[in-house]
Amino acid sequence: MEILGIDVGGTGIKGAVVDTRRGRMLTDRFRLLTPRPARPQPLAETITQVVEHFKWKGPVGCGFPAAIVGGRVLTAANISKRWIGIGVVDMLEKISGCQFTVLNDADAAGVAEMRFGAGRNRDGLVVFLTLGTGIGSALFIDQRLVPNTELGHIEVNCREAEKWASDMVRERGNLSWKKWAGRIDKYLHRMQQYFWPRLFIVGGGASKHQEKFFPYLTVDCEVIPAQLKNDAGMIGAAAAAAGGRHR
Repeated sequence: MEILGIDVGGTGIKGAVVDTRRGRMLTDRFRLLTPRPARPQPLAETITQVVEHFKWKGPVGCGFPAAIVGGRVLTAANISKRWIGIGVVDMLEKISGCQFTVLNDADAAGVAEMRFGAGRNRDGLVVFLTLGTGIGSALFIDQRLVPNTELGHIEVNCREAEKWASDMVRERGNLSWKKWAGRIDKYLHRMQQYFWPRLFIVGGGASKHQEKFFPYLTVDCEVIPAQLKNDAGMIGAAAAAAGGRHR
């Protein structure tokens, strides 16, 4: 099944047509800058521009940087707080004329990794993490998604984890890979104490440099890098739309 997958980020909005049976992109990705400030109307219009670029009339899957319940936005990460309470599915469908499935962006990337990437055929409890501007999370039990976990906001050393251990914090603080890995390790230990997963899958921009920080991790759990890189959000959003869930 071919579905347009869109990944909404804090800096860019990208889309591609996806073969949801094989988890592969059928087109080059198309990217536009996220409008700033990312208020509802301009952001929805930019998402629609991605749809129009592909001359798309079919179903669309969209990963969105917020907790989404019943098609409504409940939180706002890297977008305007004016989104909170907005029916994002209804809004996008009205503007674009297409049927939309919208889910949390980290959940979308996690869906892709579990179906087509590093988590394929892995059962039990799996935690997928994105280390980037913040820390995104997706939780799976026997391949089934527990949506909107937002585990980057748990406290570690009396601080919000993503404000202490995200990849952006590493870059801005000019932290060595070893020092930053120590922070990630403490975060993973805390996550293990809460959930006792069988596997951590680490995605986001930092996963491209796994050899620089994975060797310093001591958590007593398997930790592996994500495989689908920057395409995971688009592939997972499309796959979710193919499954008819998360509307």
